[in-house]
Amino acid sequence: MRSSARPSRRLVLAAALGTAAAVSVAAPGTAVASSPRRSAALVVHRARVLTGETHAPVRQAIAVGRDGRILATGTDAELRRYIGRDTEVVDARGATVMSGIHDGHAHPLGAGERSLHPTLEGATLTVTQLQDALREFLSSDSSHEPDGWLVVEDWNPVGLLPAGTVPHHRMLDSLPTRRPITLIGNDGHNAWANQRALDLAGITSATPDPSGGQIVRDPDGKPGGLLKDTAQDLLTKVIPPPTQAQLVDACAKALAQAAASGITTFMDASVGTRELDTYAALSAAGRLPQRIVPALLIGPDLAKDPAGALRHVRDLRARYGQVRGLRFGTAKVFLDGVIEYPSQTAALLSPYLDAEGRPTSHRGDLYISSADYGRLATVFDRADWQLHAHAIGDRAVRTALDGYETAVRASGRRGNRHTVAHLQLVHPSDHRRFAPLGVVACMQLQWAMRDIWTMEALLPYIGPERHRLMYPARSLERHGASLAGGSDWPVDPLQTWNQVRTAVDREGAEAGEGALYPELEGLTRASSLRMHTAGTAYQLRMDRLSGRLLPGMAADLVLLDRDVTRVPIAEVSGTGVRLTLVGGRVVHEGATPSAEPHRARSLTAVHGDRHGACGCGHA
Repeated sequence: MRSSARPSRRLVLAAALGTAAAVSVAAPGTAVASSPRRSAALVVHRARVLTGETHAPVRQAIAVGRDGRILATGTDAELRRYIGRDTEVVDARGATVMSGIHDGHAHPLGAGERSLHPTLEGATLTVTQLQDALREFLSSDSSHEPDGWLVVEDWNPVGLLPAGTVPHHRMLDSLPTRRPITLIGNDGHNAWANQRALDLAGITSATPDPSGGQIVRDPDGKPGGLLKDTAQDLLTKVIPPPTQAQLVDACAKALAQAAASGITTFMDASVGTRELDTYAALSAAGRLPQRIVPALLIGPDLAKDPAGALRHVRDLRARYGQVRGLRFGTAKVFLDGVIEYPSQTAALLSPYLDAEGRPTSHRGDLYISSADYGRLATVFDRADWQLHAHAIGDRAVRTALDGYETAVRASGRRGNRHTVAHLQLVHPSDHRRFAPLGVVACMQLQWAMRDIWTMEALLPYIGPERHRLMYPARSLERHGASLAGGSDWPVDPLQTWNQVRTAVDREGAEAGEGALYPELEGLTRASSLRMHTAGTAYQLRMDRLSGRLLPGMAADLVLLDRDVTRVPIAEVSGTGVRLTLVGGRVVHEGATPSAEPHRARSLTAVHGDRHGACGCGHA
């Protein structure tokens, strides 16, 4: 927490960057701009400035104007002319400056809300160990007996031991409580409830499976406690929500964490009125540090009514379009679920295998048909809205591509960057379809490693041949596809720079069992950095605003503690972000060492509260 006597910018940065960077004012004799109107708000010099342009030389310095846009990059000598009497000057001492990270698929408000509940942190546990952990949560929260809900986050649906154990409400019913209990899967596609929770939600043997979801049942038809995909909504809608104040505060802290990780733009990948209300409250409170592209959720039933779906998203844009920091124009559709055992709701072209490697008749669940998705894509494309499809399995990916091809045949290429997200399995014959259709491949490559999810919960059920095709980043790039990156936070912990690394070595810092075919699908370091900056900016139709450090573009940038282009790839995971700017405004700075007297104005006030560079429509 900061003291009210805020330290000067030069002290803050000098302490935060340590020997890597320090801050100084212009020294006596330094060239000063003859006209204050030409002087910069900020000049960072003695840096390694990565502009993001292919084959561009590394620059030494960057100047940020008072409108929050980049004035120039170049040599230290060339940028001296931008230093005026009130210009803040950062001596980076060799530290890296680059575009801020653009996260093209995440759920940042979900991360905030999850922080309000106890967490299992994705642990792999036996049933007994899980029950012991839940007993601890219950004993530390006994004031909510007998009727208060216990909601536990980050349960690992594939980590219940011994392997192959299927969750059942009886395992939770044996706990010493009458409280309703719900475990929320960290994959976002599974929830597990005890009998009391099922009763309160009215989920019985007579409850039909909702469109796009499944109630897992016992042989007699009674619910067993496991709910997949949209069936989770039957349960979560009866759980008392946090207050708006609690939610806004938790989400503000989550977004601040993201800013400290270097994220300057998010696409929130599943948004409805509740999320938009929260964003509006965050914006009004001045606690929305990133640019946000809300992907407005279209459910499987609404997707079958393209005209109605278009009215829905247009209505939301009309109601919330004036919220500062939000950029509308994207809608989200779930085409399938997840591929890992026990869910196996991802839609595959060839059937899943059983645990012994024998073919089954199960090919997963396709929530929207190819014909319906084609009609939806055609209507949205003509209206200049772009679609963002969740597609894990190769059948779902093909469905998305077929739909986008239908739209292109109907109207030609209109410049919409329709997207397929996740792309865990893509049939090789579909690799070449992305580029001609202008479809963006948004990949979460922190998953491309050997761990319980890709090995024990998957390899036996799809076989080695398909397993080697997973997350085909290099193959898609080789066929000309535009790559974008996303974290899917909080499905995973937010580890931005480990995500950048794992795209390269396919192992990262979290792999328990080694690298996942880096010789086949690993990207170059330059490609990984590009997909997480300019590539995602392109996906979000922000490539003329941000994603690169070019004159006239918004100063959405980060100052790092190392050169991510030259350190050993394993060291990229530990990258520290010392300063994050969005539209020239500081949204994160390194730790303050002490409460020194204020001696220089903050960069947050350099260009006031103007929004000329933020793209939100409020100048």
